[in-house]
Amino acid sequence: MDFTKITDQLLTLVTLYGTKLLLVIVTLIVGLWVIGQLIKFLSKLMNNRHVDRDVQPFLLSLISGLLRVLLLLSVASTLGLETTSFVAIIGAAGLAVGLALQGSLSNFAGGVLILIFKPFRVGDLISAQGFTGHVDSIQIFNTILVTPDNKTIILPNGPLSTAPIVNVSTRNLIRVDMTFAVGNGNDLAATRASVQKVINACPYAVKDREHDILVNHLNDNGVAYDVRVWTKPETYWETYYYVQENVAKQFRADGIVGQRNAILVQQA
Repeated sequence: MDFTKITDQLLTLVTLYGTKLLLVIVTLIVGLWVIGQLIKFLSKLMNNRHVDRDVQPFLLSLISGLLRVLLLLSVASTLGLETTSFVAIIGAAGLAVGLALQGSLSNFAGGVLILIFKPFRVGDLISAQGFTGHVDSIQIFNTILVTPDNKTIILPNGPLSTAPIVNVSTRNLIRVDMTFAVGNGNDLAATRASVQKVINACPYAVKDREHDILVNHLNDNGVAYDVRVWTKPETYWETYYYVQENVAKQFRADGIVGQRNAILVQQA
């Protein structure tokens, strides 16, 4: 056996591939360290930005996985392996999965956006997609609303994240708009005073905000008043029904005559 020839071949292999192998090892070590530091930085950034803790682990795992795949492709390229086929396979698989789960992926992406940017929070009163209710939970694919009459509404996050949303709770105050109609024979000041008594006694009306009692329109049958009362979002309906009931009682007590065939309506 010609050991000299074998030694020469080994030296040749080491010369040809040793440098690449060393470069691969260094690339892997440095790359994994950089990925780890980047994930730590993103974790701190998410905490500082108050990103929901339920979504943080998923986002960090997703980013870490993508970076590791890119690192492996870089290592394969360094070794001289053909990476085009790997990229083609990954791309084809991703396209197939994306087409099959297009709706779910849209809802998933919408859920992530809602959790990150927080257009609303759990407990907020919102109107979206034609429904109004308090947010019971924000899930990855759906947001759960509970309506004032205790119905559960399940809204997909995809459309919810791209459509207009009315968040009633953002300002922590909401205005309850109502209309009352009385006959022409009633004194305007007396009618206003009667309504004001009810507002002053309402336990749900905020005390540091001016409430409105305005003449909406006049006709042959009487006068319509717009009554606007400020309250907390969670006591919207309590305020509405309290004022409706007690204005009727106060009108009777003060001798305010209602408009014949008048209907008390809520202004949208």
